[in-house]
Amino acid sequence: MKTFAKLIFEFLMLIFRSKQGIALENLALRQQLAVQQRSIKRPKIKNTDRIFWVWLSSIWNNWKSSLIIVKPPTVIGWHKKGFKLYWKWKSRRVGRPNVDWQLIKLIRRMQKENPTWTAQRIQGELVKLGLEVADNTVAKYMLKPKADPEKRQRWLTFLRNHAKYTVGIDFLVARTIFFKSIHVFVAISHDRRRILHFAVSSNPHSQWAIQQLRETFAFDETTKYVIRDNDKIFSEDFKRTIKRFGLKDKPTAFRSPWQNPICERVIGTLRRECLDYMIILNKKHLYNVLHEYIFEYYNVSRTHMSLEKDSPIHRPAKITGKIISKPILGGLHHVYNRVA
Repeated sequence: MKTFAKLIFEFLMLIFRSKQGIALENLALRQQLAVQQRSIKRPKIKNTDRIFWVWLSSIWNNWKSSLIIVKPPTVIGWHKKGFKLYWKWKSRRVGRPNVDWQLIKLIRRMQKENPTWTAQRIQGELVKLGLEVADNTVAKYMLKPKADPEKRQRWLTFLRNHAKYTVGIDFLVARTIFFKSIHVFVAISHDRRRILHFAVSSNPHSQWAIQQLRETFAFDETTKYVIRDNDKIFSEDFKRTIKRFGLKDKPTAFRSPWQNPICERVIGTLRRECLDYMIILNKKHLYNVLHEYIFEYYNVSRTHMSLEKDSPIHRPAKITGKIISKPILGGLHHVYNRVA
């Protein structure tokens, strides 16, 4: 379909042509248009076509006789629509400028992350960020709270505030080369994901588990909560021992390992990154493998997404010196460092 500019050009050319030539060309174009109408039921009409017919209807009284592709009421509807758009532009809003959407999102982000903040508090923080905005504007775009500010606290905030006082304990089972079962006791701090203690036994029992509590919490003055599952090895004596250390026993619900997620996650890590690549010979071999992985790699070098790519024991970044690597478990993992 010809563009609007081409139609204007052809219109100017028609002014200087003879009437006979114009009539013959008009007849040829009408015949081709009739053929096109038989093959295309509904032609595609662009905005430039609509503007052309609205303009033509305003300067030519007999425009309806030449209209074929659409009906005359359609052209009139186009004109009314254009009239509405014109007055919408004409009566556009004036006065106080609209607040930028990025600023609105920042206001609501501050409100969500700090549920006790008022509009004045958020406005003061925005001023410190170089964003001039009135208190009433901040209050206007804040979302209405669903509960009293005193009762609102995000679960993530709650868990972070209690993470350094919480330790998760659990067991994993490793198989030796002769398919003998060896149990591994693991205790991990929720604060920095650091493995505090581990022990191995081919014959675990309640007194052995109580001894692991002593070795884990004997000199610990920070931990207040111990999360565990409902394994039979956690006997009544075990539970009383937890209380004697001044700790609060927090058993998970039945068949709910997700309630002890950090300990379950580290057990999966021990399998995927260590034990799945080893054939364990005996209890001593298992202890040596886990000791090297945990205390020479996991706690001191392995980066964690939850710790912003830091290791459980803080590992400062070094930018100068030659990079060297130390193999762990025969080269299964490596520790990288810089030396002068």
